[in-house]
Amino acid sequence: MNDAHLHLVFNHFPIIGAIFGFGVLVAGLVLKNNAVKNVSYCLFIVSAIFAYASLSTGGGAAGMVKDMPDITKPMIHEHAEIAEKLAYLLYLLAVVSLAALYANIKNLSFSRWISYVILIIAGVAVYVSKDVGTTGGEIRHTEIRSDSAPANSERNENEAEHEND
Repeated sequence: MNDAHLHLVFNHFPIIGAIFGFGVLVAGLVLKNNAVKNVSYCLFIVSAIFAYASLSTGGGAAGMVKDMPDITKPMIHEHAEIAEKLAYLLYLLAVVSLAALYANIKNLSFSRWISYVILIIAGVAVYVSKDVGTTGGEIRHTEIRSDSAPANSERNENEAEHEND
């Protein structure tokens, strides 16, 4: 396996883990259930680990695709910048989640409010993860690029002209 393949294997979990962790945390808060909240904290910790793995393989993946047609260095750079922000958010989320796990296990007084702090950080992480996924997807999936609509419209107009001939 090369870095591009490993990057594709690792890069989905930080995004999906942040989203699922956020949902599980909301459920834990609504149900007032520490066990459910602890599951979300574990999801955030695992997401941070995968973010590290994804970031570690991102440079090698970029090197493999940077000279491919329809892939620009600014696209790769934008994705890398946003991915780095998400990774730092997830690292912070993991550290605070470890503290929350400890607080829940020891029944410490701050265990209630720390879950709300985590909810806020996780909400930001979910928002940033959407941008990471979009910019990463645009690198190889030209159909989701914002500039692909005009090209498709032009192609459809050309096809319509040829059908009329």
